[in-house]
Amino acid sequence: MDYEALKDQWSDVEERDGIRLSWNTFPSSRMEASRLVVPIGAVYTPLKEKPDSPLLQYEPVTCKPPCRAVLNPYANVDVRARIWICPFCLQRNPLPPHYKDITESTIPPELHPMSTTIEYQLARPAPAPPIFVYVVDTCQDEDSLKALKDSLIMSLSLLPANALVGLITYGTMAQVHELGYTECAKSYVFRGSKEYAAKQVQEMLGLASALPRFLLPVQQAEFQITNVLEQLQRDPWPVANDKRPLRCTGVALSVAVGLLETSFQNAGGRIMMFTSGPATEGPGLVVGPELKEPIRSHHDIDRDNIKYYKKAVKFYDTMAKRAANNGHIVDVFACCLDQVGLLEMKNLANYTGGQMLLTDSFTSSQFKQSFVRIFDKDVNENLLMGFNASLEVLTTKELKVTGLIGHAVSLNKKSTSVGETECGIGNTCAWKMCGIDPASSYGIYFEIANQGGPTAVQPGPQRGMMQFLTYYQHSSGHYHLRVTTVARNLSGPAGDPTLSQSFDQEAAAVLMARIAVFKAEVDDGPDVLRWVDRMLIRLCSRFADYRKDDPTSFRLEKNFTLYPQFMFHLRRSQFLQVFNNSPDETAFYRHVLNHEDVGDSLVMIQPTLDSYSLEHEGSQPVLLDSASIQPSHILLLDTFFHILIFHGETIAEWRKAGYQDQEGYENLKVLLEQPKEDARELIADRFPLPRFIVCDAGGSQARFLLSKLNPSTTHTTGGYGGGVTSQTIFTDDVSLQTFMDHLMKLAVSGTS
Repeated sequence: MDYEALKDQWSDVEERDGIRLSWNTFPSSRMEASRLVVPIGAVYTPLKEKPDSPLLQYEPVTCKPPCRAVLNPYANVDVRARIWICPFCLQRNPLPPHYKDITESTIPPELHPMSTTIEYQLARPAPAPPIFVYVVDTCQDEDSLKALKDSLIMSLSLLPANALVGLITYGTMAQVHELGYTECAKSYVFRGSKEYAAKQVQEMLGLASALPRFLLPVQQAEFQITNVLEQLQRDPWPVANDKRPLRCTGVALSVAVGLLETSFQNAGGRIMMFTSGPATEGPGLVVGPELKEPIRSHHDIDRDNIKYYKKAVKFYDTMAKRAANNGHIVDVFACCLDQVGLLEMKNLANYTGGQMLLTDSFTSSQFKQSFVRIFDKDVNENLLMGFNASLEVLTTKELKVTGLIGHAVSLNKKSTSVGETECGIGNTCAWKMCGIDPASSYGIYFEIANQGGPTAVQPGPQRGMMQFLTYYQHSSGHYHLRVTTVARNLSGPAGDPTLSQSFDQEAAAVLMARIAVFKAEVDDGPDVLRWVDRMLIRLCSRFADYRKDDPTSFRLEKNFTLYPQFMFHLRRSQFLQVFNNSPDETAFYRHVLNHEDVGDSLVMIQPTLDSYSLEHEGSQPVLLDSASIQPSHILLLDTFFHILIFHGETIAEWRKAGYQDQEGYENLKVLLEQPKEDARELIADRFPLPRFIVCDAGGSQARFLLSKLNPSTTHTTGGYGGGVTSQTIFTDDVSLQTFMDHLMKLAVSGTS
């Protein structure tokens, strides 16, 4: 099969099962697997929308414990004897009595060969309707507080009618609003400088009594909540000119976690936190109140010049673990021009499957539109978000699972499917995500168990299998189970060419990027870059064709050719290079990379660039290279976080001269409009909403484009006296060509 046909086949599988594998043939021995360099892994999107597939309204048929695999198209069913053989543990199971009518031609939907992914609605109802607790920072100026209040009031109409809503506001003190008290606005106040244990919160709020006073259904309390929100004032505590406002983010958060913990453990809930500045008071403070003391930078962290950092991280991590154990999601919306301590708070969202958003202000369309998108609904008007989710992985004896990288915590579940080595969150075959949405994707890594040597020979090709079981609380009030079963052939004897042909370079680049980011959280930056380089050199010297010590003979197969440039751009990306990014931005970018599927993650690693000019119709994809900058072209750059339209010098001059409004220049007008329309399409369904930038050659905003391009034309490559054009990039970074030359030299020399 040629590469294009294979690619189509993989994208069909992705459409159907929401999964992409780095290797689509599994190596048959551990020895063979270690020579592959890139681990066997899957990028899996459990809730990928499948509007055409039916929702089964009955309980799944499962294998005997401890296996508990779900009946799937790869199971051997003996219609006459009414038994099925589980492909994972090879036990025989009787079919349930109501399957008595099945024959070879009439089979239930879960056995249909195309039903490798299927969803069941389980009989067990959710313990409570979904819960939303808004935690709102009032230390902000009137405009942004008003914008935030409008967004929150509007969001009440997007919630399911039975959803429970609570409100906590905080500044110098934290206030829990008693929405059930209708006579007047009443709230319980917690001191911002004091740490409260879960038990204290419970006693002070009197949560032992059965009356729900703080969390009420939207339909019943919409009027009160709207009133309380409309009357919210800026925090009245006076702030001196040389001080930051006192903000007790930590106390507000621990009260919110405590409130849900006592009344609604293991019921789906979201704590949505809106902050407009750093915590400066009480537990979890990230910077002191004096403005002369700056908030920590990457440089300070490297030099260990951080007096609040470790304590704050410990506090927020403890909160995140508590929330995750209770099945509750924490979202962090940070809207502020300076840092707010997102680095310390990142695990609140990373452990609980929450959303994270970093923008300049609550008045920006970036916040308003991204916030609305969280409440997207399906055709039946149910929220797309799932609550209280967990994922379990089963494998056949050849494979073992080594870990998961994504927004989840370990459930510490041991089984025969768990591998000896660890990659990401390992030593378990089940993880808890709490929050999950149709875009949530997880990197799951595997190893090969058997030591090699022929096993008992079975006729036909051998297959390795894995099954993913995702349990989650659907917003309609039922638990659902989504089952995806994947089977792939095992490779033949050593040196089987099908292995290298089954390499999916796009999935592999994303899986390696996740490992690199995971390493970057604990190791030094340069060490991670060296690891990325080493893995790339090893992969090339293993799979390229070359004569030893002759770089000119170096050739890569079609399905490996893009991989080196993905790695080149990954090394330069903001995920591994912290220069020019604040620690908060780094935390935000890494959070998003660990949430998206293969296609979107690739755009973040290697942005797409399209060119528009009067010579050709429509857009043309061009290389992400400084040579693509032409005076008479317009470029559209998509980095996932930014969408940028760049006008070449000539076009910018024509536009400033107003040619597009004159008669006879209609084609120029069309040309200027076209990239804007394409940009609108890109923005249409993206979360978080990207920042939109329009700039001209030589303008200050053009730096967003220049920093992403491969610098093939720099100030050193010009001729004698070097003419500087708009293409010239002032950088000491190596270009892709130089990078490839070094890679070939090292790969053919055989030293890894």
